[in-house]
Amino acid sequence: MNDTVTIIEDQASARLPATVGLSIVVPVYRGAATVGRLVEALSDLHPAGGLEIVLVNDGSPDNSAEVIKALLPTVRVPVTYIEHARNYGEHNAVMTGLRHVRGDYIITMDDDLQNPPEEVVRLYDHARQGGWDVVYTRYAEKRHDAWRNLGSRFANAVADRLLDKPKGLYLSSFRCMSAFVVRAVTRYSGPYPYVDGLVMQVTQHIDSIPVLHLPRMEGRSNYTLQRLVRLWLNLATSFSLAPLRFAIYAGLAMSIAGAIGAVATIAEALFMHNTPSGWASTMTVLLLVSGAQSMILGVLGEYVGRTFLSANGKPQGTVRMVRHGGPVDSA
Repeated sequence: MNDTVTIIEDQASARLPATVGLSIVVPVYRGAATVGRLVEALSDLHPAGGLEIVLVNDGSPDNSAEVIKALLPTVRVPVTYIEHARNYGEHNAVMTGLRHVRGDYIITMDDDLQNPPEEVVRLYDHARQGGWDVVYTRYAEKRHDAWRNLGSRFANAVADRLLDKPKGLYLSSFRCMSAFVVRAVTRYSGPYPYVDGLVMQVTQHIDSIPVLHLPRMEGRSNYTLQRLVRLWLNLATSFSLAPLRFAIYAGLAMSIAGAIGAVATIAEALFMHNTPSGWASTMTVLLLVSGAQSMILGVLGEYVGRTFLSANGKPQGTVRMVRHGGPVDSA
């Protein structure tokens, strides 16, 4: 199976309430400097039905694990700590967290404090009171670096064309989902999850609200250009056949261009006598055909490679341990 495998789990979960009103899932990567402040701020919230926090350490190379474990004995709300055996990526970490929640509604958010914790209750109440399956957030002003904002706009533009999502909906990692949607999303067990793509396959009963976006308090974004490219590939190849269709159209376009080049080559041979024999036709065929073939083979190879890894059981995530902290009766 490709779904998350739990290696070690403590026994505290047997004493936890069956459900709470709101679960908050936070993937943690290089978050040692901020995760404590985030948990403290979230602990001050009082959403209807109670609150729990699920922290997923996605193989963070800093001392995030030690910081979180030190928090568990003193936290004021139920906290579940999940540790991945290695780094699998943000969406994989979110999927692991979603499998451990007990909330009627679930909010996902980053660990960098750029999403103000006080917006959590407003997002939750909007989803709960409006009966929405999913509520996304949008930002009047994003406080990411310029290249990261450009990458986000590109990803959303691609999603507009590849995913069956409401036109213009901004796909933010700060989102609220109902338990119904989470149960459906977590049925996916493949190694390349894209949470928003899975959401769009489940429901179209989606809304969004504006929220504040604060400057990053510590460090820099964990999303490098390489990670963004991987995210775009997950979006494009896991939930759409559009790249394959694009390869077909590109091949057709190259064939037409090749035909035009062939006509031009013949005309050159007939009316211009200073061109080395065969040079123009050879270059036309070589450049156009090889370019089209390389692109088509690259797209096919990406699909075949992902299918191969999925069939061979590449895990979505492997959980090293699960620990619980906080009062068991606070929810």
